[in-house]
Amino acid sequence: MQIILLEKVVNVGNLGDVVKVKDGYARNFLIPQRMARRATTSAIAEFEVKRAELEKAAAAKLSASQTQGEKLSGMTITIAQKAGVDGRLFGSVTNFDIAEALTKQGFAVEKSQVRMPVGPLKTTGDHAVAVALHTDVVAEITISVVGETA
Repeated sequence: MQIILLEKVVNVGNLGDVVKVKDGYARNFLIPQRMARRATTSAIAEFEVKRAELEKAAAAKLSASQTQGEKLSGMTITIAQKAGVDGRLFGSVTNFDIAEALTKQGFAVEKSQVRMPVGPLKTTGDHAVAVALHTDVVAEITISVVGETA
């Protein structure tokens, strides 16, 4: 399916690109998320009229993400979980727990923005985690998991 991108999409293209993607990806994800439109002649003409407005909005979103990324970068978040004597957690620390802790700190972060390279954290100690605030802005934070006794 031919679509025109309304914002930058990782591994697909930039704002304004007309690209061909699988039908299901376009119908079920890109179009409902308002990241793309079908590339009809009328949609392309309408996009060209709104191009400057969309680019300005994308630049504002990027600059806001960059300022938040600078504040977030290098930050250490402490999360307490129940753990055994050997340092293994009875549960795990997931991206939801990290997003919730960051929201309590005053950062608006969705759980889908938290990137955990090795999956949920299952041991106490310090772990490096990436937070993708924008397609071009990724902040590295440290999660310090401490064990609490039952």
